[in-house]
Amino acid sequence: MADPRYTAAKLLDKTLKSGSYSNIQLNSGLERSDLDSQGKKLCTAIYYGVIQRRITLDYILAQYCSRPLSKMDSIIVTILRCGVYQLLYMDSIPDNAAVNESVRLAKQFGKTSASGMVNAVLRSFIRGGKKIFSEPVNDEILQYSVMYSISGELAESLINDYGEEKARRFAEFSVENEKATFIRRNPLKCTHEELVKSLSDVELFTDDELCYRLESGAVIGTNAFKSGFFHVQDISSQLCCEALAPTENDCVLDICAAPGGKTFTMAEMMNGRGEIHAFDLHEKRVKLIREGAERLGFANISAKSGDATVYDENIPKCTKILCDVPCSGFGVISHKPEIKYKSLSEFERLPEIQYNIAQNALNYLAVGGEMVYSTCTVRKAENEAVIERLLKNHPEIELAELPLLRGRKYTNPVTFFPDDFNGDGFFVAKLKKVK
Repeated sequence: MADPRYTAAKLLDKTLKSGSYSNIQLNSGLERSDLDSQGKKLCTAIYYGVIQRRITLDYILAQYCSRPLSKMDSIIVTILRCGVYQLLYMDSIPDNAAVNESVRLAKQFGKTSASGMVNAVLRSFIRGGKKIFSEPVNDEILQYSVMYSISGELAESLINDYGEEKARRFAEFSVENEKATFIRRNPLKCTHEELVKSLSDVELFTDDELCYRLESGAVIGTNAFKSGFFHVQDISSQLCCEALAPTENDCVLDICAAPGGKTFTMAEMMNGRGEIHAFDLHEKRVKLIREGAERLGFANISAKSGDATVYDENIPKCTKILCDVPCSGFGVISHKPEIKYKSLSEFERLPEIQYNIAQNALNYLAVGGEMVYSTCTVRKAENEAVIERLLKNHPEIELAELPLLRGRKYTNPVTFFPDDFNGDGFFVAKLKKVK
């Protein structure tokens, strides 16, 4: 019979060695396995939990292992991480079971000689009271980094941008809250009642009968999905479209559109009328937009490949532009935890790329038209700083007023945090071309 802990450890070892996206690695691994639904649930919990808490787990292990983790066999380190994760964060698993299963895993992976060490390390952690810090730590950044498993430099960046309290709440949410999935109903295909009936096995919650939060159940692959009743899109991403507020009288440009979630929401807001010109750099990703538009039944979307930093004279002047630029993605670390372990140096060039895309997008904006600049990060260097530079260098634009969003009034620009709507971290700035 398939073993969820073995599957989790095997997938984790592969993911951490290759640096591939966790969701892709896990989904393909589960598809190949013969785990039952309970087994898949346990495997997923351990797999994502270890990735989410890696810095915390490694800090603990460094206190109990006689050798540096970097000098140890990678699969043994993975097994130890899984063991400590179960001991510290999975209350439903008895301590003895977490230890014994970890020892068994070491033998199952052919590392019998290390099984005694696995047993000793985990039992020492239990005897020590399962504490993260065996001694007091005075370094605020280190404490923050270890508690919420984010790099020291990201911790420092967040604290500098937002202060300790807001930065702490953001990091806490990313590792502790249940991750909600949101879907957007397609009113051109179904009513609220028809959607709820078609997803009777799924627990749905909604405030406005367009955006729904899923607490349980899977929706991709359902007949409702195939029939175009909805698309999956985080609530913060939907708010970005609501900030732009396109109507059927608009000509819209979505300049960095793939995989198309925002394009589809705007098409719905436009009742399938008007024009949406959707672009992305890679044809392979543009294909995702075309396929989604076809499934959802939107004839007003034209999707093509194109470089967002280069002016294209074939693109018409548009009354509304969505400029959702490539970013570091730190707003979505609750869903893609591997992002938070990247060095900030990897993102040094992003603000320049973001500025160039936004500046080029202004070429397509008609006088009197509006543009939303957005990212799924919370770093001010990629958000406020880019907008300030745009306003300074382009006197033809100014900040526009944001419409009410979910009945709330926001100043422009705005950064949505997970504790606003239980969604992703997201930045939105709305600009108007006045001359």
